[in-house]
Amino acid sequence: MRHTRFFWASLFSFGLIAPVFANDSLDNSESSTPTDLESSSTQQIQSVQHPRLEALKELKNVTAKDLKVNANATQPESQKDPLQPLNRQIFAFNDVLDRHLARPLAVQYKNKVPTDVRGSYRQFRKNLGEPWNVVNQLIQGRPLRAAESLGRFTINTLTTLGFADPARRLGLSTEEENFGTTLGYYGIPSGAYLVLPVFGPSTFRDTAGLVVDGQARPQKYLLEDHDGLYWAEQSLRGIDARSQLLDIEDVLQGDKYAAIRDIYLQRKNFAIAEKKGLDPETMFIEDDLDTPEDEVPQQDVDPTTK
Repeated sequence: MRHTRFFWASLFSFGLIAPVFANDSLDNSESSTPTDLESSSTQQIQSVQHPRLEALKELKNVTAKDLKVNANATQPESQKDPLQPLNRQIFAFNDVLDRHLARPLAVQYKNKVPTDVRGSYRQFRKNLGEPWNVVNQLIQGRPLRAAESLGRFTINTLTTLGFADPARRLGLSTEEENFGTTLGYYGIPSGAYLVLPVFGPSTFRDTAGLVVDGQARPQKYLLEDHDGLYWAEQSLRGIDARSQLLDIEDVLQGDKYAAIRDIYLQRKNFAIAEKKGLDPETMFIEDDLDTPEDEVPQQDVDPTTK
């Protein structure tokens, strides 16, 4: 486990610079063109390189304002997604990994591993996360919900070692938590939308929460001296998570980047508002009361009745 931080740092760096390397390969292929086309080819290459290099420079433009924004799907893109050029480059990198690696593995996993086996593994992993759910719920000041999660963990572990969910049949429902949600519960702004290499959609707040969640994951300590088993479990976890999206991925139409971004922000805001007891029906609907009075259609007015 001692190499974990170096692995993720290297992966994140690779995700940032991969688009530039792709352009470098384009440079090499274009350099073999005839001399009389060198000038025009160079100009074309520079025009292709420029957006990606500019995207990397977006990191220098992160300001305190970007950290204070509480991103939601109804905001203008300049407010919720000021790093969009860079985010789209990382999104493209993730999409290549998904199409050539993650999705094919997920398809094979779903086709060849029985449903019951996949369900049992998923439930076992969720059960391992219950103690961290309890910690977050206590931090949120919800001791009754924490007691319910602790009860779930105790019942499921003692009866089935966590491979099944008899606690649900007793009325103890699951509620998955993470530290990013806990920070949001206390009103800490999400910051601008951010796409992470491999991990995908996030925000500045959720990225900080992800680091804490990684340290709280039980597998990190159960497999402390077994790096091979740890990374095998992490890989299987990712493949299992990807397999759950196979049936709904065709729903995304048009600009997939924008659709995934807005869905992610809506779900995050919904989860936080739900824990606070806010009305979920009005969380993502823009206020119609801001419509100017003279723009409201007068459908029921009959001029002949004056």
